[in-house]
Amino acid sequence: MTTTRTATDRSATGSSRGGALLVTLAALSVLAELWQFVTAGQLFPGDSALIYHQAGAIVLHVASGLTLVAAFLASRRGAAPTWLWVLAGVVFALTFVQAATGGRDTLWIHVPGAMVVTVGSVWVLAASTGLARGASAARAGA
Repeated sequence: MTTTRTATDRSATGSSRGGALLVTLAALSVLAELWQFVTAGQLFPGDSALIYHQAGAIVLHVASGLTLVAAFLASRRGAAPTWLWVLAGVVFALTFVQAATGGRDTLWIHVPGAMVVTVGSVWVLAASTGLARGASAARAGA
């Protein structure tokens, strides 16, 4: 017996893969932020962890940028709401504000900014996880 897949089946499979990619990238962004918190704590009183903190910032830029692209593409397919990629875009932009305000004399904005970026990233992760679970549940029920 042969099985044929319909266009709907293929798009559901593609959506689940895209949803898993979005969740993975959002999780990578959150993990990069965790790394940033760990290395930031080691910057006082000296700068021994500065190179690790700077490397983590690059990883965060890349991960949040890829999360933005994945969220945008998911939104274009109708698998995610528009606000999700807009939020991912705000998070991505704020990572550059963070990098620009990373000096010791601007910690008064850098530290609260880190909290805002973290909340935004966790929100993107939570929403994308919920979307992926919803898509899985819809496929299981179909």
